Amino acid sequence: MARRSAEKKHESEHNVKHGDRDAPKADADAGGATPADKDLSAKDYNRELKKLHIELVRLQQWVVAKGLKVCVVFEGRDGAGKGGTIKAITERVSPRVFRIIALPAPTEREKSQMYSQRYLPHFPAAGEVVIFDRSWYNRAGVERVMGFCSDDEAKEFLKATPLVEQAMVHSGVILLKYWLEVSPEEQTRRLASRIDDGRKIWKLSPMDLKSYDRWDDYTKARDEMFAATDTPWAPWFVANSENKKRVRLNVISHLLKHVPYEALPAKKIELPRRRIGRYQAVDFPFKYVPEVF
Repeated sequence: MARRSAEKKHESEHNVKHGDRDAPKADADAGGATPADKDLSAKDYNRELKKLHIELVRLQQWVVAKGLKVCVVFEGRDGAGKGGTIKAITERVSPRVFRIIALPAPTEREKSQMYSQRYLPHFPAAGEVVIFDRSWYNRAGVERVMGFCSDDEAKEFLKATPLVEQAMVHSGVILLKYWLEVSPEEQTRRLASRIDDGRKIWKLSPMDLKSYDRWDDYTKARDEMFAATDTPWAPWFVANSENKKRVRLNVISHLLKHVPYEALPAKKIELPRRRIGRYQAVDFPFKYVPEVF
């Protein structure tokens, strides 16, 4: 795949290779952990994540104060870790500022619309960070591979998307696109772990099972998507997601570096004085939740 000069800068910055052969191999006998996971303890991970969460709160305050419009797209294969990464970004910030968009399958009415129409209402307004857990790039990936759109429709999408994204950027939207790359071995381990885990079984959809044997088709679709839509104004950033903890820290750190912000002047906060006892509570027969724990 041909590389533009702008891509060289991005590639050297992250030292991430797009090829599947370069991804680290998973350790199937590690009880759910990869070799790299062993090098990052839960204590170290939580310490670094706390630092990043503090910066995300500062970013949030800046976005609201300055009316920034930020759009973050997450794409990748099933089991690549998109959901966990998005959760790590948003767990300490306001859902009114950081909005997560995860659209279901289109309705019959939406299927009749212009393709990008169902995504436009979710684009950020001033003071918002919108995170797409899968996005309009469904057409370049799952829809194309699984036959939900024609090849001509997919090619037309790839042709038009850079223009749409250029219009977004020109309107003031800060657009970041992340592809989380995972090896076939690690994907298999993660998908298999969902089968017997009652907390994760909902993540294993019928579409995941149908897609499982289409690895090469998805690789081809990914490469064509990169070639057509990795532009100077809206480049793709590839994150090695073989290690869930590390990819979360790496992506948050990268996001913070690519959205200009400053810490607003801190205001001294003190709890005001209050008086209690001026009103006598009614002896109401409340229905309490049983304290079983």
